[in-house]
Amino acid sequence: MGLWWQFLLLSIPVSLPGDLDYLEGNGGWFTNKYLALMEEDHCTVERRDASLTYSQFIDQYAFSRPVVIQGITDNSEFQALCTRNKLLAEFGDRLVRLSTANTYSYHKVDVPFQEYVEQLLEPQDLASLGSDTLYFFGDNNFTEWGSLFQKYTPPPFHIPGTSGAYSFGIAGSGSGVPFHWHGPGYSEVIFGRKRWFLYPPEKTPEFHPNKTTLAWLVDTYPFLLPEERPVECTIHPGEVLYFPARWWHATLNLDTSVFISTFLG
Repeated sequence: MGLWWQFLLLSIPVSLPGDLDYLEGNGGWFTNKYLALMEEDHCTVERRDASLTYSQFIDQYAFSRPVVIQGITDNSEFQALCTRNKLLAEFGDRLVRLSTANTYSYHKVDVPFQEYVEQLLEPQDLASLGSDTLYFFGDNNFTEWGSLFQKYTPPPFHIPGTSGAYSFGIAGSGSGVPFHWHGPGYSEVIFGRKRWFLYPPEKTPEFHPNKTTLAWLVDTYPFLLPEERPVECTIHPGEVLYFPARWWHATLNLDTSVFISTFLG
């Protein structure tokens, strides 16, 4: 079976009242409903609600395991500013830095934000290598984008001795970053859905650093033994995923997605 057909088998026809409703509900960041990818069968990251206390967070998760926290922030104002039309109106002529979607993100390219949104923001090509795939995440000009970031409310739980740095991005369905690790952080989806795959520091995943997460999902993931499977979960708007330091993680945007991370270092 060819790779393209394998990709189609991973697609899920999303039941929606109509494309217009999807445009409105996803801030205008349209994804063809036949190219929206499916979530995992079962989320294996623990989910907690806003009743989680700081003491519980530090004792149970901060240094040991990831957690998805629901309703811990209210970023409705920030979300309203991140619709397609509003971001294009405010930042369309600004340059953004695109990074390659491989583990080490060697290559960077600067393009006007409007050009990225209107010409380059497309579903991931399954046959493309990470080094040939460019998308917008991480390299943000905090002077030019500062007015937007001032409206973002980060998760309230801090790791002692660290400070937060934002990484804002917009990417098409099927895009993502393959496995890598760094310090602790949070990830929040503003529009769309983002699927996470995580391994603890002592368990190095099987992956190629220049293959995309989508290629790994098709070529490697189905053949992993149960004990080789990652911890995984899909986060939606209104949810925040926390990952501890040195945890391996890869991401996959299931729709055209707007997201922001807070890295603690």
